[in-house]
Amino acid sequence: MNTEEAILERLDNLEDRIVPLSDSARALGELREDLAPRVNEAVHALIKELADVEADFQLEDLLFLIKKAMRNVNNLSYSLDQLKNLIDFATTAEPLMKSTVPQMIYYLDDLERNGVFKMLSTILNVMKQIGTTYSAEDLDQIGQGTVRLLGAAKKLTTPEALDFLDSLAEVPARVDVSRAKPVGPFSMFFALGDDQVKAGMGVMLELTKAMACLKPQKASSD
Repeated sequence: MNTEEAILERLDNLEDRIVPLSDSARALGELREDLAPRVNEAVHALIKELADVEADFQLEDLLFLIKKAMRNVNNLSYSLDQLKNLIDFATTAEPLMKSTVPQMIYYLDDLERNGVFKMLSTILNVMKQIGTTYSAEDLDQIGQGTVRLLGAAKKLTTPEALDFLDSLAEVPARVDVSRAKPVGPFSMFFALGDDQVKAGMGVMLELTKAMACLKPQKASSD
């Protein structure tokens, strides 16, 4: 290959390299021509939007914000760490919430179908009526009385009291009032020969002794 052929070959190689660059430059030029109107529109829109805040924006405020942010870098870092922990917690709790929330909804729906919420609403209305009817002093007195009634109910629920009340409840079934007759002193005297009358009189005496507790106790004097 002589010198002229080598030069021509190099020129061909240069032409092959220049042609893509020329095409790229032409494409960039076309892209610039296409983007220029859009960029101008964006700049005009940005200027128009910034004009709305021009009266409220001061460069000093921006500088103050930058300095404040620089002074609170540690706080910002701590806040970001806490935000990361919160995101990690939400990511971890998400599967649990997916299984728990439907169960809670089903449970609340079951309460609704059983009328629990309606009952609570009724109770709240009753409490509202009580609050508008009675004063705070009345409610305090009612509360103290309720405590004493609960104490009495506690005594009535002891095994001895329940046995007594259960036996007492059988009395009406054993009494035939239609057979009752007037009783005089002699009839009462002869009735004492009946074993059931004797047993009943014994019970009455025990009840009479027990009823002594109903008498108010006098305070002992010094």
